[in-house]
Amino acid sequence: MKNNGITSPPAGRPGAESPDGARGTRGQVARLILELGPSTAATLGGRLGLTPAAIRRHLDNLIADGLIETRTARSYGNRGRGRPAKVFVVTDAGRSAFEHAYDDLATSALRFIEQTGGPAAVAEFARRTVAETERRYAPVVARADDLRSRVQLLADALSGDGYAAAAGIVSNPNLVVSGEQICQHHCPVAHVAAEFPQLCEAETEAFGRLLGAPVRRLATIAHGDGICTTHVTCTTPQAQQYQPRHGQLRQAQAQQPQAQAQQPQAPQQPQVPVQGTNTTESGGL
Repeated sequence: MKNNGITSPPAGRPGAESPDGARGTRGQVARLILELGPSTAATLGGRLGLTPAAIRRHLDNLIADGLIETRTARSYGNRGRGRPAKVFVVTDAGRSAFEHAYDDLATSALRFIEQTGGPAAVAEFARRTVAETERRYAPVVARADDLRSRVQLLADALSGDGYAAAAGIVSNPNLVVSGEQICQHHCPVAHVAAEFPQLCEAETEAFGRLLGAPVRRLATIAHGDGICTTHVTCTTPQAQQYQPRHGQLRQAQAQQPQAQAQQPQAPQQPQVPVQGTNTTESGGL
């Protein structure tokens, strides 16, 4: 019999759901939204092999439990007729269900540090905390020679630490700025970082050092966005050849100033004295 995503309630408790049936599938739906970020019902149903009716039922139950919520999908460019697409995102309560441990303790500790040492002490604590992570990631990222590979290795390392990260290419139609993008669909410290953004800032700085390229944080879960998004800038192909383990640019990039100096300059036009002006050449005083 074809699995339509609906399970029969166990005997003895009308209306109850089997722990390994609908409840287990509901957990898969919630985790998939966490991994993919804002997603449509069609996408979720297709990935899990559920019928439209089945996925809607699970989504409705997750909304009723306060674990997910709906938003209007962002539209880029001209959108056709009809209603805008509706996407589902994980709420703060839903993220808490994914093992947010010691949030209250960490927040209390950082409040104490801020009260006794000021914001600068919190920033220093954040940098030292991230430094250990950066130390672990450095040999992994350094295995790659190009920017794209380094970004992918960094995303893999972040996923290993529970950030559900993914890497992708970003292109600018005007070819002015292009590069890579890291999307973190889960943040174990989102609740703490919401009050202490120094944690996000220290992480962003570490990304820049690891990748050897300019980075910019576009969105964070701590600030209410569905995904932590970091843009890694690459303005020229030579910039992708930066070697973080050597700390130098390749020769092609170093020769750019010389090439500019060798460009021919337009000849200067001879100056013709204007007749009648008060100059020595025209007989003036």
